[in-house]
Amino acid sequence: MTNPADHVQDAGDREEKLEPEVLELAAKVFNFAREGDTQTLAAYVDAGVPVNLSNQKGDTLIMLAAYHGHPQTVAALLERGADPDQPNDRGQTPLAGAVFKSEREVVKELIDGGADPTAGTPSALDTARMFGANDLVTLFEGH
Repeated sequence: MTNPADHVQDAGDREEKLEPEVLELAAKVFNFAREGDTQTLAAYVDAGVPVNLSNQKGDTLIMLAAYHGHPQTVAALLERGADPDQPNDRGQTPLAGAVFKSEREVVKELIDGGADPTAGTPSALDTARMFGANDLVTLFEGH
């Protein structure tokens, strides 16, 4: 049985068996996104780490930053070309994750960065409706 942590995906959805050193680096980069270490993460992306790198669950750097409530990190990734609508393996987008976690500043960054509130399953719009976030429903319907 293979370990799911032995695989990461790039923006082209290719899955590759990776060396332990590469896996260690990928784990660090994903943690920078989760923790909101914007400067360090941006430096790695600027040095060549794919901005749309995803883990074994399909979560991208921007998904992790959005879900964990780091608007500055989200903005830095968007500035570097991150796809705000790339869903994970469960069909969730960064915007829907931010709505689920009630991260209003992240929602603003994603919308300003071109995120589609109707992308994903459930979409950010559907998520806002489910949780009664009427301000976000209004924002998304007007978008």
